[in-house]
Amino acid sequence: MDMVMKLGTQNPVVIFSKTSCGISHAISQLIRGFGANPVVHELDDLPNGHQIEKALMALGCNPSVPAVFIGKEFVGGSNEIMSLNIKGKLKPLLLKANAIWI
Repeated sequence: MDMVMKLGTQNPVVIFSKTSCGISHAISQLIRGFGANPVVHELDDLPNGHQIEKALMALGCNPSVPAVFIGKEFVGGSNEIMSLNIKGKLKPLLLKANAIWI
């Protein structure tokens, strides 16, 4: 869990993903569409990816990816990100995290 929190809070936007996950790619593209440049950790490319995946599930991510941190806070998975976007709250969150500028 500590490793996930450390990685998740090192940049304004961090996404935990898998290379084969289309939803993770879509969430990454959505966030990039606002002008943000998220750091993406592909769990299947990391030697400790399985441990990180277990920690993400312990945080409540089910499925484990995508898991998104914005502004050093764990936001959630694809449902939470899409909900924020639909409500018009994703862009303000990215602005507050200094992930994008006006």
